Amino acid sequence: MAERDDVRRGLARRFELIEWRAFWVGRVNRSDIEECFGVSTPQASVDLRSYQEAAPGNLEYDSTEKAYVPTTTFQPKFLRVSADRYLLQLDAILNGAISTTDTWFRSPPPATVMPTIVRSVDPNILRAVLRAIQGRAELQIVYQSLTNTRTRWIAPHSLGFDGHRWHTRAWCVERNEFRDFVLGRIRSIGEARSSVANPTNDMEWNTIVELKITPHPHLGEAQRSVIEHDFGMTNGLLVLPTRAALAFYLIKRLNLDLEIKYISPERQQLFLINHKEIEEALRTAKDKTARLISGHAVACEGVYPYGSQ
Repeated sequence: MAERDDVRRGLARRFELIEWRAFWVGRVNRSDIEECFGVSTPQASVDLRSYQEAAPGNLEYDSTEKAYVPTTTFQPKFLRVSADRYLLQLDAILNGAISTTDTWFRSPPPATVMPTIVRSVDPNILRAVLRAIQGRAELQIVYQSLTNTRTRWIAPHSLGFDGHRWHTRAWCVERNEFRDFVLGRIRSIGEARSSVANPTNDMEWNTIVELKITPHPHLGEAQRSVIEHDFGMTNGLLVLPTRAALAFYLIKRLNLDLEIKYISPERQQLFLINHKEIEEALRTAKDKTARLISGHAVACEGVYPYGSQ
């Protein structure tokens, strides 16, 4: 029996589509393959026969439906079944981020989503930041914060998303430290120059912390059980690993920074049990970064300290 690694890439993708349609829609036919991959009808027929040879017993032809349908013993061999992926793609389609032609949805199911407030990012700005990350370069940017607009030199090394906005994590030459810069607030990009900033010294970025989350302690037993199931908790605990530099955003997004007395347990639902541990990890990471960029142990790779160029 063929396994995924034994099937050439293009055919494996078509097999994956066959299983996607069989699993999520309950039927698949030649036109699905033709439309998604632009192949001829004879080729689509060959693909279906090849799939049945690779995964015997998964599909059967239904003359009423005039399509192949999954059998009661259907087990995907080429598709990683994920409800999260399905719903994320559906959300992206309904919000206009992608077209159905970019997915395997021929027609999405009846659904609606709340409007998304788009934090716009200039594609030319993003391209310049990506090239700086790849080429280890510093960029001269005009950055607009809530208090002022000024020209800065930054050396981006990564991208980060806080649930609402995309940031670039970068070395700030002016502040002599690693900081987050919101991509949508970069108004323009000027010159570029080589950088000797070492991303491995950004300890807040490179340190992973674990947020340990439980149902709100003031919820009743039945309510806690619901929350445990909703969030996939194990023994009443959800552990979320994240970079220390992003922990603040995650805590804020989940309302874990609010004091219990200021919000009802039914609304808050979740509770962070290791808040002090996270704060200590953040302080430790920040101190490590400061030691690395001070004196001769700098953010540069043994060339010179920033601030003395």
